[in-house]
Amino acid sequence: MTQDSKQKHTKSSRREQILQALVQMLENNPGARITTSNLAKEVGLSEAALYRHFASKAKMFEGLIEFIEDTVFSRVNRILQDEPQAIYRCEHLLTLVLAFADRNPGLCRILTGEALVGENERLRSRVSQFYERLETQLKQILREAEIRDKMKTRMPVPVTSQLLLSIVEGRIQQYARTGRSPVENWPEQWAYLAHELMIPIAIGA
Repeated sequence: MTQDSKQKHTKSSRREQILQALVQMLENNPGARITTSNLAKEVGLSEAALYRHFASKAKMFEGLIEFIEDTVFSRVNRILQDEPQAIYRCEHLLTLVLAFADRNPGLCRILTGEALVGENERLRSRVSQFYERLETQLKQILREAEIRDKMKTRMPVPVTSQLLLSIVEGRIQQYARTGRSPVENWPEQWAYLAHELMIPIAIGA
């Protein structure tokens, strides 16, 4: 490994260390605003050293949002490759997001927007785009069901996808507020939703 590559690796490792510390602080201090001063102490750096790795605290939050996006949507793509049926695609996508939230309580404060209060507005917009992207994916899955599975949603597709997304968002909000796992009772609840979600397309319709 050359000297330049060693320096890049060290810088990358330090950036990851900073982001991991930020996640830990978000998890351990619910409701508290994270300051760069406290974060620097947590990592064992000066604030000046912190800013050598990230230009601003907003950039740190952007790094975490990128991690959320990359993790979730890479797995969504895998679901689409592995599962042909729409109803199971929806189930696995929603379960994926809820399980991710369950394993990452610190990141839930970002997904709810609570940790971003008072921060740069573009961060909240970025989180909104994450949910919009999920909703768009659900719409696509449900529309393709008519061709793939000869099934259609009982309600219009946009209404159905909005309902499914609002359930996921609501469970994440509840988790952040109460600590109650977002996957608690989910299999039973999904079974009920799935039963009511779609109906066969009538022959000749």
